[in-house]
Amino acid sequence: MAVSISVLVAVVSLHLMAFVLAIGAERRRSTAKVTPDQYDDYNYCVYASDASTAYGLSAFGLLLISQTVVNGVTRCLCFGKGLVRGLSRKMTIFFFILSWISFLGAEACLLAGSAKNAYHTRYRTIYGGDDLSCETLRKGVFAGGAALTFISMVASIVYYLLHLKADTGGWEKHQSEGLGMASLEQQGLGNAVRFEKL
Repeated sequence: MAVSISVLVAVVSLHLMAFVLAIGAERRRSTAKVTPDQYDDYNYCVYASDASTAYGLSAFGLLLISQTVVNGVTRCLCFGKGLVRGLSRKMTIFFFILSWISFLGAEACLLAGSAKNAYHTRYRTIYGGDDLSCETLRKGVFAGGAALTFISMVASIVYYLLHLKADTGGWEKHQSEGLGMASLEQQGLGNAVRFEKL
């Protein structure tokens, strides 16, 4: 199996777009302030835009597509023809696990951040009751998702390249089976002699 530039370009560009959207989501998190109504009877929360939620969900989708591409091409390491034993195989398995752990962590951060960012406090206080808490997303959730997205990109690329190096493509070398050069030459001479006799 040869290195496919189109697979590498697709994986890198999808991860980078997800990374940029996660950074954008971090910068555009919803903010809220407590505002009294026009008669000063009630306090309620006024939230800024929800652009961060859309950015986070878009990054979530792009990252999911990228992980699907890598694991579809490599057959998720589980359904392939086999890997050559040795250091390449061990490193392939390590980066496969790292790519999945970072992928799942990034997806969790992006999804949880989007859900929390979309949540707006609905209750309000009346006549100077308890202080109203306008819940907003904590700083750093989308940034954590962006960092894990970058780690996932690096791990996925290294996993893909190592998988190509360790992939047997169905051809495995067996020690007891194999033809030496001498037996091939003898078989060729035998066929040539038999052809002349016919």
